[in-house]
Amino acid sequence: MVDDAEAVDLGAAPRWDVRFRLMASRIVSVTPSGLYCAAGDFYIDPWRPVSRALITHGHADHARRGSEAYLCAAPGKGILKVRLGDVSVDTLAYDQPSRIGDAIVSFHPAGHVLGSAQIRIEVRGEVWVVSGDYKCAPGFVQEDMTCTAYAPVRCHTFITESTFGLPIYRWKPQVQVIAEINDWWAENAAHGRTSILYAYGLGKAQRILAHVNAAIGPLVCHSAVTPLNEIYRSEGIKVPSAQLLSEASLENAGALIVMPPSAKPNTWPKRYGEVSEATASGWMQLRGARRRQNLDRGFVLSDHADWPGLMQAIAASGAENVLVTHGQVAPLVRTLQNQGLNAHPLATHFGGDEEVAPELSP
Repeated sequence: MVDDAEAVDLGAAPRWDVRFRLMASRIVSVTPSGLYCAAGDFYIDPWRPVSRALITHGHADHARRGSEAYLCAAPGKGILKVRLGDVSVDTLAYDQPSRIGDAIVSFHPAGHVLGSAQIRIEVRGEVWVVSGDYKCAPGFVQEDMTCTAYAPVRCHTFITESTFGLPIYRWKPQVQVIAEINDWWAENAAHGRTSILYAYGLGKAQRILAHVNAAIGPLVCHSAVTPLNEIYRSEGIKVPSAQLLSEASLENAGALIVMPPSAKPNTWPKRYGEVSEATASGWMQLRGARRRQNLDRGFVLSDHADWPGLMQAIAASGAENVLVTHGQVAPLVRTLQNQGLNAHPLATHFGGDEEVAPELSP
């Protein structure tokens, strides 16, 4: 599917330094099937079936069924196989450049979930980066052991998400949030309650399982989470073993059950005993979000960048042109324009999978 390219110094500043009018060269353009690179004749996270799809990560709004061939970062192959079925998937190691047609492409860590990547595309010295979804701690330090930390990539044009593109979104350090989850779980266990934590099945669930204190009590997972745990373990991520929810014995209270919000039943079976329900999501920072979902606790934990993270990533890219998609687009565009960047909105079909605003949830 791809041919080895000549060695490229991906850490250097881009060679192409001629100022250009935004979108004039259209290294990446929007088509009815998705983001398209004509120089390489491939699509990035297409929303319709295509002949060749380059995938940033395995969430369903970015990795869809039906394409003839897929290319992703090597750690993400197992996730695509689980989620898309029997499909043709080729891989590239992080930071490994390869030529597709007249384009040189490479995948770089996005820090979102296992195998998540930014896709760098270079055509005749012009460099674009499609970020997909990403998260990054201050200074790009490694907080989350379940995926490779975000690594900034220099480019001329940066396509960024903006799920939490408002200044109110500022995440606490992960260690602090995990400590809050541990304290809630331990208190429930001490009072004979079962703790139920809603977390998206790919990425968030594994992140929680890998970082909580498993000594507090039994770990239990919904069937939507279990196969993905196995993929993480196969990639060397230390996700502790957990009982399958349908088979778990819950007569003795104190378990932590991790499950997707979509799997929440209308009423809990009596065998669960007294329960305490919580959600881990960036939307828990919104005042009233926990109350609207009738939860006992809300933990502010997101696999997307907060406002400072977005600013940090965009600045580190060195891009003078920024295209903003899915999320709080307009506020981020205005802020970047006020900073002197050539920033514009970009309409795509991404969003609404990993993080759904409570007001929009079914």
